[in-house]
This record gives sequence, C-alpha cells and structure tokens, in this order.
Amino acid sequence: MQKTSRLHLWVILFGVGAGVYVWLPFLAPVFMHWGWTGPAKAIYFVYSWLCHQLPERSFFLFGPTLTVSLAQVHEAWQTTANPLILRQFTGSPELGWKVAWSDRMVWMYTSAWLFGLLWYPLRRRLGRLPWWGLALLLLPMALDGASHFVSDLAGIGQGFRQDNAWLAAFTQVALPESFYAGDAWGSFNSLMRLLSGLFFGLGIVWFAFPYLEESL
Repeated sequence: MQKTSRLHLWVILFGVGAGVYVWLPFLAPVFMHWGWTGPAKAIYFVYSWLCHQLPERSFFLFGPTLTVSLAQVHEAWQTTANPLILRQFTGSPELGWKVAWSDRMVWMYTSAWLFGLLWYPLRRRLGRLPWWGLALLLLPMALDGASHFVSDLAGIGQGFRQDNAWLAAFTQVALPESFYAGDAWGSFNSLMRLLSGLFFGLGIVWFAFPYLEESL
C-alpha cells in the first residue's frame, strides 16, 4: 500500500510539474495578446536558454496562420539571417504572437508529458522498452536535427533543408511545392519535427519510467 501511494504521488507530481513546464510557453503569446508584455517577456527569456526560438520554426497564436515564413518576419520586422537576432522576434498584432519555444520542442515535451500520463494505466501491458528500441525511436530526431544543423551552416533559409530539392527529385515532385519548401505547418520540415518529437517523447517515457517505478 505504501509503495502504491508513493507511486501515485510521483505520477501526480510529474503530471503537475511537467505540465507547468510544458504549457508555460503557451502563456507567453496569451500574455502578449492581452498586453501583459512584462510576464510574457519573462517567459520568453527563461525559455530562450532552452530553445533557439527561431520564429519561422515556431507556432504563432492569435494570428491568421499557425506558422509564419522567414519572408513574413523580414517584412514585419527586419531583414536578417542572424539566428541570434531572428530569435528576438516575438510577433506582432498582424502575425500573432510566438509560443516561447520551437515546434520541435513543443512536440518533444508535450508528447513526453502526455505519454507519461498514459504510461501509468498502461504500464503492465507495455513492459520495458529495450535500449535498442530507445535508439530506434531517437534516431529520427538525431537525423532530422543533424541535417538541419548542417543545412543552417549555409545560413538560415539558405541550406538544403530550405527547399528539400533532394526530396522533390526523389518523389518526382509528386506533392505540392509548399510541402517541400520552408517550415510552414504541413511542410516536410514541420512534419519531420512533429514525428521525431513524438517518437522522442514516447521513447524517453517508455524506456525511463519503468526504472523510475522500480526506484520507488
């Protein structure tokens, strides 16, 4: 009974603590929309140490679209390819306001939080994830993140992941041009960050949580 109570308490603390950590970045655009710029900037600042916060790879709330392009940022703010400057753009009343971390981080941490909550009632059926299973689930993020890093060495918006010409050639341009180019919602880049983030969250929870349960 005591062990069960400790486990229940740990799951509750995870749900609350991780929930605050995961959802706090979404309050930044809400505060900006309400005109509470002080609390919003505080959230942006704290999470800037955890994420690149590039606007073209982030979600925007209270605007006409969920994502904005690099060209829109240039038009609304300033023309720059410097990531240290680009990340400072938090949005505008016309474009909406940026979530305090990138779309990849959103999928990584919200999936870990959600899978963490689902793990508890399903833990007996799931069993343990072996180390090679964890490696397979983390591989998509390693490949996608590494290729983005190499691509960005050519400059933000200039690398091979900007137009994904290699993918267009491989698929013989079977899909609309908007799927291949840029980072807008529904593009190849955005979907890869979604899928790799979901796999990351699933892998971390499935592998680590049984060990945390044992420690209790």
